[in-house]
Amino acid sequence: MDAMHRESSAHSPPASDAPPQGQPVVMAGPSVNGRLMRGVLRRLGDPRIEFVLWSGERIATAKEPPIARVRIADRRTLLELCVRGQVGLGDAYADGCLEVDGDLGQIIEEVYRCSAQAAAATGLAARRPSRSRRARRNTLAGSRDNIHRHYDIGNEFYSLWLGETMAYTCAYYPTRDATLEEAQVAKMDHVCRKLRLSPSEAVIEAGFGWGTLALHMARRYGVTVRAFNISEEQVRFARERAAALGLTRQVEFIHDDYRNISGRCDAFVSVGMLEHVGSENYRRLGGVIARCLKPDGRGLIHSIGRNWPAPLHPWIERRIFPGAYPPSLKEMMEIFEPWDLSVLDVENLRLHYARTLEHWWQAFERARDRVAALFDERFVRMWRLYLAGSMAAFKAGELQLFQVVFAPGRSNALPWTRAHLYGS
Repeated sequence: MDAMHRESSAHSPPASDAPPQGQPVVMAGPSVNGRLMRGVLRRLGDPRIEFVLWSGERIATAKEPPIARVRIADRRTLLELCVRGQVGLGDAYADGCLEVDGDLGQIIEEVYRCSAQAAAATGLAARRPSRSRRARRNTLAGSRDNIHRHYDIGNEFYSLWLGETMAYTCAYYPTRDATLEEAQVAKMDHVCRKLRLSPSEAVIEAGFGWGTLALHMARRYGVTVRAFNISEEQVRFARERAAALGLTRQVEFIHDDYRNISGRCDAFVSVGMLEHVGSENYRRLGGVIARCLKPDGRGLIHSIGRNWPAPLHPWIERRIFPGAYPPSLKEMMEIFEPWDLSVLDVENLRLHYARTLEHWWQAFERARDRVAALFDERFVRMWRLYLAGSMAAFKAGELQLFQVVFAPGRSNALPWTRAHLYGS
C-alpha cells in the first residue's frame, strides 16, 4: 500500500486483549481506556478521527463521520498519549505503535484545524506557551550542536528528496503545475528581483544551506557573494559545487556563525536561517545587518513564522529541529526597529510552502527504501511524520512563510513601483 495513505504497524495487538475472531465488541459504554481516549480527543478539539483500541473498542467524539482511523497498539501507548501529549503522539507513531488507516497529511491537518477552533473559543491567550515549552537557546555552542543534529546527518539523505537544486526552503510556484525544480529556481529569481541585484555588487548571505542561492546569484546576476554557515556537511558540499561550476572567485563559502560576519555589502540575504537564530538573538542579528549594509543597501529575510508568538511543535523541536523557533512578524521587528531598518515589503508564501512539502514528501516516499537502508524504519516514520505534519501546518494556517524586504531607514534608493518584482 502507498505509505502516504495507509500505514502498517510494527506491533500486533496482544492476543489476550483481542476479542475472539468474528465476534463484535459489545459494550454498554466506554471502558476506562475508552474514557481516557475520549479525553485525548477532547483536548485535540474533537477531530473527525476514530481511534480503535487494542481490545477492538472504537472511540470517536466528533459529530460527523470519521475521515480516518487510527489503531492503538496497547495501553502503554494510550498512557503515553495522555501524559506526554504531542510528544507522546509523535513518538508512538515513530515507534510503530499507532497504525494509520487514511491520509496522514489530512489527519494532521484535521487535528490542527480542530485544535485551532477549540482555542478560538477561549481566545488566543489559551495558546500562549509555558516557559517549559520554549526551544533550546541558540548560543554559539548551542547553535552548532542544533544545526549538526539536523543538517549533518548526511548529504546523501537530503539528496534523495530535495531535488536537483538541493534547496531546503520554500519554493515559489509561478504556476500550480510547476515542478519542484522549476519552483525552486523561480524562488531564487523572486528573491533576487526583490533585492534588485546588479552585476559586480557585493552580497552577504547568512545561512546558505547547500549553497544553491549563492551560486544562482553569482551565475545569473553577476554578483560576488560571501556566504556563512555552521553546518560542516553543507559547507563541504557547497564548496565542491562552486569548484565544479568555476565560481570559487565569485562565491566564498565561510564556515562560521552569522554573529561573526564582517565586511560591507550592497545586499544582505538570509533564506531559512532565522528559524534557528532564536528570538533572544534578533536584536544582535539586526546589529550585524546594520553594520554590514551600505547606506543604500537592501536586505531580505525569508523565514517560517506564525500569526502569533508560540514555539514550534514540541515533537518536531525535540526530535527533528532542535532549537528552532518560528517568529511572528511582531517578533521579527526586533531585528529592524532597534537599528532603524525600514520594512519595504512583506509577502506570505504559506501555500507555496505547503506545495513544496507535498513534493518533498512524495519524493521521500519514493526513496523510503533507500532511506531505511541508510538509517532504519523508525527514522523513516519520524521523517514521514515531520514532512506530512509540516505540510498540514501550512495548509491549516498553523505556520506562515514570510519574506521581508528592508533597507536602511535613511535610504532613498527605493523602487518607485513594484514592477521589478513581477517583470520578465
